Amino acid sequence: MPLYILHGDITTMQVDAIVNAANTALKMGGGVCGAIFKAAGADELRRACAPLAPIKSGEAVITAGFGLKARYIIHTAGPVYRDGKSGEDALLASCYRTSLQLAKAHGLASIAFPLISSGIYGYPRDEALAIATSTIEEFLTQKTMDVYLVLFG
Repeated sequence: MPLYILHGDITTMQVDAIVNAANTALKMGGGVCGAIFKAAGADELRRACAPLAPIKSGEAVITAGFGLKARYIIHTAGPVYRDGKSGEDALLASCYRTSLQLAKAHGLASIAFPLISSGIYGYPRDEALAIATSTIEEFLTQKTMDVYLVLFG
């Protein structure tokens, strides 16, 4: 199944899971993370995330989707962009890879990603998009899943 790239609001996607560009503490933040917490139900999501925290950059964990159309939320902590020479590319690729592996382990057929780390974490959009698409496409050569990359703004 293919990779779809679209513009929209990830919180409204009707997929098995959406991915939260989380912080390592799995707390409500700004940007897409804040929007997901608000749409899912901030109190419920805080309670679900608390026992799973902290995570490291590049790791992923899963919770229920609560008030979302998606059944699950996969939370992954992207890297803060420094200079592009500090291992950020490997960590960013790991966010996509571990999220996809977690979706596969839960038998999910569809997943929607934001462009991880491209907001307040400062990753250049073109570079982040190249890493996202190449990592997702590599995964799709081995596993059938509908994958959406949802760009905002």
